[in-house]
Amino acid sequence: MATGPAPVTHATSKVRFLGSAKSGTADAWNMRVTSLALVPLSIAFIAIVLSLAGKDYAAARAELGHPVVAIIMLLFILSGIFHMKLGMQSIIDDYVHDAHLKEWSLIANLFFSVCIGLACIFAALKLSLT
Repeated sequence: MATGPAPVTHATSKVRFLGSAKSGTADAWNMRVTSLALVPLSIAFIAIVLSLAGKDYAAARAELGHPVVAIIMLLFILSGIFHMKLGMQSIIDDYVHDAHLKEWSLIANLFFSVCIGLACIFAALKLSLT
């Protein structure tokens, strides 16, 4: 009795010629880069938030208005929102099979990411520039 892998049938070995997704490799690399960037940025964000504990409003605003802190916050926001968008896009691509629902889900994902990103950036800039 022979043991080994099952023979490949003709139906499973045929290429469908639907073309490539074109952005799969770039999205995978972007996910890895943003996740790598988020490690030190998350640590810095947590340190900033913990340093604000117990401070009054004026002191917290003064600390968040420091240019280095503002830049760290903006980098954390930008990379976090981009990472979130790519992750949700990957989930939608993998698990939503209806073409119209997939298209609208991807549009909603982009819209949500842009809205949340702009709101966070506005808040960070308002704190740091006033």
